Amino acid sequence: MAPSRRWSREHGYRGYTSYASLGDLPERDPAFHDLKRLLDKEVKAYAKAAHFDLAKPLKLDSLWVNILKPGGTHSGHIHPHSIVSGTFYVAVPPGSGALKLEDPRLAMLMAAPGRTDDAPEHLLPFVYAEPAAGRVFLWESWLRHEVTPNAGKGERISISFNYR
Repeated sequence: MAPSRRWSREHGYRGYTSYASLGDLPERDPAFHDLKRLLDKEVKAYAKAAHFDLAKPLKLDSLWVNILKPGGTHSGHIHPHSIVSGTFYVAVPPGSGALKLEDPRLAMLMAAPGRTDDAPEHLLPFVYAEPAAGRVFLWESWLRHEVTPNAGKGERISISFNYR
């Protein structure tokens, strides 16, 4: 069994991820090479907007394909040893799940009251980013995030990545 299929099965991933098994996709396939060039530009602009003090540009460290079947989800996690993480969405059937980002202050808000329905996004404990085909989301790798359940009828296909 291929390492990626084994990882998916062992971690209860309802679908498939090539995580940590095909680290050279941009060298293997021209489409992934073109995607890397686009991501390099976006991550460079993100780093500038975030006022990162970098001695050298961030470099793509890992890139993997995800296929999330109906009913599938990916539990909360972070991406250690990286600076910027992200996902590029290839196919996003209706109802196939959002990217859920967690406010890092959540654990320290023990006695904080809930928020009203009209609270601004930056005050909410979770932000739900709705994916669409062709859209890319970037975030700092320490930010805890998850994929909400795919309630759609088709597979959601995305490409996730890390920059160091």
